[in-house]
Amino acid sequence: MHAIRLHEFGPAENLRYEEVPDPVPAAGQVRIAVEASGVHLLDTVLRAGPGSGGPPAVPSLPVIPGREVAGTVDLVADGVDGAWLGRRVVAHLGAAGAGYARLAVAPVSALHVVPDGLDLAAAVAMIGTGRTAVGVLDVAAPTADDVVLVTASAGGLGSLFVQAGRNAGAVVVAVAGGAEKVDRVRGLGASIVADYTAADWPERVTSLLGGREVTVVLDGVGGGSGRAAMDLLGVGGRLVMFGWSSGELLPFTSSDLVDRGLTATWAVGRRLAARPGALRELETRSLAAAADGELVPLVQRLPLERAAAAHAALESRRSFGKVVLV
Repeated sequence: MHAIRLHEFGPAENLRYEEVPDPVPAAGQVRIAVEASGVHLLDTVLRAGPGSGGPPAVPSLPVIPGREVAGTVDLVADGVDGAWLGRRVVAHLGAAGAGYARLAVAPVSALHVVPDGLDLAAAVAMIGTGRTAVGVLDVAAPTADDVVLVTASAGGLGSLFVQAGRNAGAVVVAVAGGAEKVDRVRGLGASIVADYTAADWPERVTSLLGGREVTVVLDGVGGGSGRAAMDLLGVGGRLVMFGWSSGELLPFTSSDLVDRGLTATWAVGRRLAARPGALRELETRSLAAAADGELVPLVQRLPLERAAAAHAALESRRSFGKVVLV
């Protein structure tokens, strides 16, 4: 089969499209003929290697990256129910789970049957990015009384947050970078759309809100952009953080919280996995939301052999939605 392998940590160009032996499922596993593989920002951190801010555990090289796959089960290990054969499934494989490949193995315990009518690339988006979105939304709990500001709203998570805020009846302020991304976000139902490449975007948002104040900020960017969003929160506002794609954590002190009675929460990581079965529950809920049309993932598709281009687009913030290799 063909797969993407990393032989040396470093830039995106180090990802190579190669022929490798077909994997064989071990006890308790199935093999999936992969039709869609998710690309995650954490994959780029793993690829960059030690000294890049991660990964927390350095894999042995060479390695096939990829943590999310969807496709059809084509082989089962001895002792695994043969009813899995031919079923459309999606699975989260964990870090460096060898998902950037034509074939991948997964434990039966990780499998979800893809709901009828749900596209496999969309299923991949929801098994990882979608489960995170559902977990963050549990923390943020937007209502019709809220004004929700979403940074990086054209990204995989941000685009889902815009839809969730709209579904809750909130006023949604979607902030994205560049005209193309702004146009994409406008189609998701945001009340107000702003381009954060314009220096005066906070003033523009304040003007368009017409006296209302932001009550919830959902931020995965951090740095100066995240801080500018935080500064728009009114008294008693909620800051919900889930990442720092800018490369810097959002800077604030306890005094910032005290001055306006704000609350600040880190909504991912250990918090998502705090109770047994939590991640699988979030996966089930996110897939159901996509199947029902409640949350429709924004997906950017690239061929498997262009994995390096996918990584480069993510790192330069030129991608939109969830990047999926097909």
